[in-house]
Amino acid sequence: MAISAKLVKELRERTGLGMMDCKKALEEAGGDIDLAIEELRKRSVLKAAKKAGRTTADGLLGVRIADDGKRAAMVEVNIETDFAAKNEKFIAFVARVLNQVFEAGNEDIGSLLATGLDTEREKLVQEIGENISVRRATFFQTDGFIASYIHTDKRKGTLIELTAANADLGKDLAMHVTAHDPVPLVVASQDLDRAIVAKEREIFVSQAAESGKPPEIVEKMVEGRVRKYLAEVSLVDQGFVKDPSQKVSALLSDAGVEVGRFVRFEVGEGIEVEEEDFAAEVAQQIKDAK
Repeated sequence: MAISAKLVKELRERTGLGMMDCKKALEEAGGDIDLAIEELRKRSVLKAAKKAGRTTADGLLGVRIADDGKRAAMVEVNIETDFAAKNEKFIAFVARVLNQVFEAGNEDIGSLLATGLDTEREKLVQEIGENISVRRATFFQTDGFIASYIHTDKRKGTLIELTAANADLGKDLAMHVTAHDPVPLVVASQDLDRAIVAKEREIFVSQAAESGKPPEIVEKMVEGRVRKYLAEVSLVDQGFVKDPSQKVSALLSDAGVEVGRFVRFEVGEGIEVEEEDFAAEVAQQIKDAK
C-alpha cells in the first residue's frame, strides 16, 4: 500500500528515526503506525544507543512542596521534541524523578539516576524513541517558608524561600522571578558575583570610551550604568511585575519578611539546538537509499 508523507512524518516524530526507516516500517506494518512502533521496539537496542548523543532541549519541569512549606524540590527533565514531552509516560517519569529528589532530599543527578531511574530512563528512550536526560534538580529545606510558581506549560518555574510564612506573597514573588524581564539573578545587588560585575563594567567602559567625552565624564557614565545594571538584575530592586511602580523591596517591607534565596528553571535554557532542514533531510535520505 502507498504510505503517505504525513504518516511517515508522524512516525518520525514519535520515534526519532530516519525517514526511510519509518517508511519501511510502515510498509511492513501495512500502514498501522502502532504496529510499526511495536516492531521497531523489537529492534530498539541499537537505535536507543544512537539516541544517546541527540540534543534534548525540550521537556518539562516538576515542582513539589511540603504542606507546611518547609521542604521543596524542582527538577528539569529534557526530551527532544515538544510532541514527545506531552507523552503520558514521559510526564509520569518526570513525576517520579521529582518525588525521588523530594523524598531523598538529594539534588545530585548522578546518585539520583543510580537508584534505578537511569534504567527506567533507558527503557523509556526505547519506547518513546527520543533521547531523555535528567538535566538538573534543586532541593530546598528551611525554617522559614517556601513558595513556588510554575507556568501553565511547565517550561518555566521558580522556588523561592521567605523568612516567614506568607503564601500569597510567596506565590506572587515566585511568579515575578519566573516572568520578569530581565530575569533577576540575585536577591540583592551585593549578592552578585564580582566577576560578573567586572565583566559588565568592562563592557560599559568600552561603550563609554567611544563617546569621546573626557575621562572623568566617562567614569561617571560607567558608574551610572553599573548601578542601573545591578538594579535591573537584583530582585529587591526590581519593579513588581504586577505593579512596576512598586519595588519588590517595598512589598517585602510591608509584609515584614525577607527573601532568603530563589532558583529559577527554564526548560532548555543555555542548550544550543541545531536547526534541521526537514526537506533537505528527506532528499538526503532518498539519495542515500539509491
